[in-house]
Amino acid sequence: MSQGLARVVGLWGAVGMGLGSILGTGVFVSLAIGAGIGGASVVLATALAAFVATCNGLSSAQLAAAHPISGGTYEYGYRFLNPTIGFSAGVMFLVAKSASAATAALGSVGGVLLLAGIDVDPNVRTGLAVAVVLGMTALVASGVRRSNTFNLAIVGLTIGTLATFVGTGLATVEGPIDLSGWGTFEPMSLLATTALMFVAYTGYGRIATLGEEVQEPAVTIPRAIIATLIVSMVLYVSVAATAVLVVGADAFAEAATTAAPLQVVARAISAPVATIVAVGAVTAMLGVLLNLVLGLSRVAFAMARRRDLPESFAAVSSAQSPVRAVWLVGLVIAGLVLLGDVRSTWTFSAFTVLIYYSITNLAALALPPEHRRFPRLVSVLGLVSCAGLAVFVPLEMALAGATVLFVGLVARSVLGGGSAT
Repeated sequence: MSQGLARVVGLWGAVGMGLGSILGTGVFVSLAIGAGIGGASVVLATALAAFVATCNGLSSAQLAAAHPISGGTYEYGYRFLNPTIGFSAGVMFLVAKSASAATAALGSVGGVLLLAGIDVDPNVRTGLAVAVVLGMTALVASGVRRSNTFNLAIVGLTIGTLATFVGTGLATVEGPIDLSGWGTFEPMSLLATTALMFVAYTGYGRIATLGEEVQEPAVTIPRAIIATLIVSMVLYVSVAATAVLVVGADAFAEAATTAAPLQVVARAISAPVATIVAVGAVTAMLGVLLNLVLGLSRVAFAMARRRDLPESFAAVSSAQSPVRAVWLVGLVIAGLVLLGDVRSTWTFSAFTVLIYYSITNLAALALPPEHRRFPRLVSVLGLVSCAGLAVFVPLEMALAGATVLFVGLVARSVLGGGSAT
């Protein structure tokens, strides 16, 4: 076992990891859920969420440039705030994103079966999803280079799918475009939709969690985060606007009751486009799963180095992969998949992610002046936005998040975890 992770991820690889994390459930499913909450204002909410994500992304970028090691906000909280806050960020991330990864695995298998027209026993579906998780875990354990190559291929397919949907969809719109209802919204619904859609953009955080493996991190990470947010914002807003124009906000919202809402909209364009969207959705879910295993394993690796997890999980293989942390994460995700269904993951993630990035912004505000790359106002806006949007997350999800954090803090206290490195 060697002692460090290799800096082998360049700018395009980092951008690919960010896009691979963002272009998944959010664009293929959550936009329709957002239409159910806010109607046509889902387009505006998606743009507002991009603004909030940009403020948070810039905070993450300058933190990663100043402190480019694995762990993301877990490490930033530890270094610039205090260990308890850092630990809280790590727990929130691990729990919420492990559930998201299980959902992505189940969704990818369900998508393949739906596309093939195969109806199987739920236990078979679950077993296939476990196999997918273990396969992705093995890929990540083999090293970041192989993971990066596979991810770039997936991202290319996903972008091609979304571009096809937007291009063909807009071509079907006839007559004058009616935008009269797009600016009409109920403020509370708009903010709730914005909170929901913000979660979709936060995949850029995977770039920061892999800070120890990015080449020239002080330059590459900020550029990669900004590029990722620009591309994802253009795609999200374009897809939302196209869906509303093609079938209308009500029909788009109704599609959210199905397993593949964007595919339902694509059927209104043509059968071939619907098939392309279905294939793209499956590959995108695999990309999300891959990048979640990458990100989760790096946070687990960082927590093990500080003894917030057993120190043995900080071991690094000869391929510069935190292989034990990778398999720990993979087995946890596989265990969640065995439940057969992971409900309310998206709204639970909304609360935990908003708290996680509130900590990111607090850490950015604590940066010494010589490490600050952007005005403090950026982090203030990010913090206020996260705290404000957290109010619009369902109360039961907020209570669930608080309970998970309380249990984690109690366990840490009893077990005596935590040690600065």
